[in-house]
Amino acid sequence: MHIHNENNPKAVQIRHAVRDDAEAIARLFLISSDGLAAYVWSRDKPSGTDLLEHGANRYARSGTAFSYENCWVAKVSGNVVGMIHAFPMPIGDRAVEDDPILKPYADLEVPGSVYVSGIAVQEEYRGRGIGTLLLDQVEDAAATNDHISLICFEQNDRAMTLYRRRSFVEVKRRPLVPHPTLKYTQGDAVLLAKQLQQTPAVTRFQAEPV
Repeated sequence: MHIHNENNPKAVQIRHAVRDDAEAIARLFLISSDGLAAYVWSRDKPSGTDLLEHGANRYARSGTAFSYENCWVAKVSGNVVGMIHAFPMPIGDRAVEDDPILKPYADLEVPGSVYVSGIAVQEEYRGRGIGTLLLDQVEDAAATNDHISLICFEQNDRAMTLYRRRSFVEVKRRPLVPHPTLKYTQGDAVLLAKQLQQTPAVTRFQAEPV
């Protein structure tokens, strides 16, 4: 647990998530994905369950990549106001994605990296450096890995600027396939990666020509 400026009653506390955070994580993940999570969750949502409840149930699980166990949360005055979700990307064969909406994202992976699946801060708490603190937490936790990776929509200028400022570089990109749930329907999804070790034994990605 890290408390930043602990003498301030509105100090930001960063801690590992617990199961009781699942609903807050799901709500923030819906924000971070810009509509993609809504699409994915709607495909297997049980009848009579709303989208947020279904997402919370997913994150309440343990022993799987999409779990509270792979999340950190930011709290202010006892309330969860931000989260980051990251897990190790497997190395080796992977299932073929046949959903045309999801295929572009399945093609954007750095095997063996720590993959940041989502990061979000509630709107009223943005601009206070909370997203930076969450990224710092994951980078510290992933220090033994060669790389950290994530996918960003190229039209999300604010996020792209943040990641490039933090030394993320473009690896490759794929054109988006439009869908009504997606915030961005034009442009590309961009795979970004950052080298964590100064002298990694193996470079696990090759950047495509831009």
